[in-house]
Order: sequence, then structure tokens, then C-alpha cells
Amino acid sequence: GELSLAFEQLKERLTAEGLFAAEHKKPLPGFPKKIGVVTSLSGAVLRDIYRVSKRRNPAVQLVLYPVQVQGDGAAGQIAAGIAFFNQKYPVDVLIVGRGGGSMEDLWAFNEEPVVRAIYASRIPIISAVGHETDYTLADFAGDVRAATPSQAAELAVPDTLEQARYVMNLQVRLAG
Repeated sequence: GELSLAFEQLKERLTAEGLFAAEHKKPLPGFPKKIGVVTSLSGAVLRDIYRVSKRRNPAVQLVLYPVQVQGDGAAGQIAAGIAFFNQKYPVDVLIVGRGGGSMEDLWAFNEEPVVRAIYASRIPIISAVGHETDYTLADFAGDVRAATPSQAAELAVPDTLEQARYVMNLQVRLAG
């Protein structure tokens, strides 16, 4: 309906401006020490990101900028969170997102201030909005799209056990 039309029109305009262009995408860091998270303080998203990140690398530091993820003012808060990390508290990578919901629930991530904040970010951003089939304009603007917030943590945080096995394998090959 009306939201779908607004989505397509804004997507078309921002695409024409180059905000979703592949050449603007930044690579994710190989070994991040500090990860910023812009999401709601309540809800499963933060717990999922924390659980997955700490399982993969207990030493990684997560820094939360709590925001409202839907409703009036949410887009401004999300954009402010992205700006905060870029201007005042640098991190290696940002995860920006929320859990699933209806198109109306996810709408803050389709608003122009959020898309422009993601585009302007010097810090690589993983967009982790909704679940598998949900797409927002934040996903197109982000450097990487995660299908779920848990996948965002997997993309951001290398698995230290996997790395240790790799190094051991290299040592064996060098010795042999």
C-alpha cells in the first residue's frame, strides 16, 4: 500500500544519489576489539548479539547505544547513535538493528536520516534489521546486511577457536 510506495520512491531517489553503491561499501575489520551496537536496551536482539559475540571471542568489547527502534523519534535516535560512535566513541565496527516485525514496526530503518547516517559513517556498519525476509533501506545503505542480529554478531566477531585451529594447522604444515 502506501508504505510500499513510499519505500520504493525513497529507494529510487537514494539509489540515484549513490547511497547504495557498491563502491562506497567498507570492508569489515578482521579482528575487531570494540563493537558498537545501536539497538533497543530491551528485547532479544541485544542478548543474541552478546551471546554469539562472547561465544566466538570472550575478549571482544560490546558498547551499546540504546535507542527506540520503532515509533515517533526512533529514526532520529538511531541516526544519533551512529553519529555518536563516529564523532565521540570510535569502535571497529557497528551493528545497527532490531528484531523482526511488520513493515510499520521496521519503518524507522527506512527513514532518510537513518540511511544518510549509515552512508556517512566512517565506521563499517552491519545492518541487522528484522529476520531473513525483511529488507529495509538501512540494509541497502549498510556495508554488510545480516539476515538476523545473531548473524550480525557472527559476521562481526571472528571465532577464536576456529582461528586457533587454523594456526595449529599451519604450524603442522610448516613443521612437516
